[in-house]
Amino acid sequence: MTENEVDVAIIGAGAAGIAAGRHLMAARPDLSLVVLEASARIGGRARTEHFCAELGALDVGCGWLHGARTNAWTAIARKLGLTIDDARAPWDEGGRQLETNADARPAIRALEAFFERINSHEGEDAALSSMLPAGGRWNEYVHAVGAFITGAGLERSSVVDLQRYEPGPGPDWRVREGYGTVVSAYAGPLGIELQTAVERIDHRAVDHVAISTSKGHLRVKAVIVTVSTNVLASERIAFLPPLPKKIDAASRLPLGLANKLFMKVERPDVLPLDSHLLGSYRERRTGAYQIRPLGNPVVEGYYAGDLANDLERGGPKDAFQFGLDELKRALGSDIGRQLSLISFSAWGSDPHIGGSYSYASPGASDLRRTLAAPHDNRIFFAGEACSTGRYSTAHGAYDTGVMAAQELVKTIA
Repeated sequence: MTENEVDVAIIGAGAAGIAAGRHLMAARPDLSLVVLEASARIGGRARTEHFCAELGALDVGCGWLHGARTNAWTAIARKLGLTIDDARAPWDEGGRQLETNADARPAIRALEAFFERINSHEGEDAALSSMLPAGGRWNEYVHAVGAFITGAGLERSSVVDLQRYEPGPGPDWRVREGYGTVVSAYAGPLGIELQTAVERIDHRAVDHVAISTSKGHLRVKAVIVTVSTNVLASERIAFLPPLPKKIDAASRLPLGLANKLFMKVERPDVLPLDSHLLGSYRERRTGAYQIRPLGNPVVEGYYAGDLANDLERGGPKDAFQFGLDELKRALGSDIGRQLSLISFSAWGSDPHIGGSYSYASPGASDLRRTLAAPHDNRIFFAGEACSTGRYSTAHGAYDTGVMAAQELVKTIA
């Protein structure tokens, strides 16, 4: 791409950018459109890997259709001819929990009490850690679950923001071919320029916005920015004139971190089908394990917050050893002979994303609206962090992409 002129540019080919592009194509087919993606692939934080046919489709990024009946990606997956698995999620009533000790029930009761305190909180915002009882026996377990939810520590995360979290009614389902497969397939009709990093958005002119990229320059009437808050906050994309309120909002809505470890099971029959296990109810530095998800010969480990950061710095072998040690304690030492490393995600090190999903620091929940607000009816913003109730989800990203496209359509000639 060298010097070009199009009507609309979308920055980022993740769930929000793709949703925005598809809506614009349908609503205004007369507009010329390009999607600019800095990385070499489509999908953003929705990423499905096929390491080999035996292992099935493995979602390295988002994997669950939360609020599945009202989740836009559910209907999209069906229209694409993909397979929805509607088995109950392990955290839903009737889901397959593989409990191995007596700690589970009292720990879960303590967690329920924690959420009740959050839901009844009134007044000024506070850190989630303030909702813990002093010296509570199961506080470490609550810290662990809090990290799974926010990707960060309870002391860094907002009570009000979690009060507002509403991913949608209904169950959590999966797509057998992978969530990332849905998102990338939906992008099919769009013109996407991969490995094209946006470096500057110059909106000083009255009649156009000038976009400088690693492969050339664009003149557009309007732009939709869907990059992660960590990318925005780092100011890798320069705005001329600057947009300090956007940068401040992004910095106070940073990405937490959650990473997945995939281990192959040599003899799948030694483990129960599609069940769930927590490494420890007494430590905050623990993982959650999905055993043989969707029947695949795999154990999927999930790690978040400070633990995820430490494991990412240590690399795949360290993560595998941590997961192996936890599973041995829970299931017996013999399980170690059945497991081998497949892969470990490293979302924090991804230069084009820099984390997993956004959380609000105390007092920052309202900044999701600030981040989402259009600037000068020419620069629009979308992404999961722009959603007040469905942040951290791919369908929240979808919704904000559609809303940004709708706002753009109202203003563009």
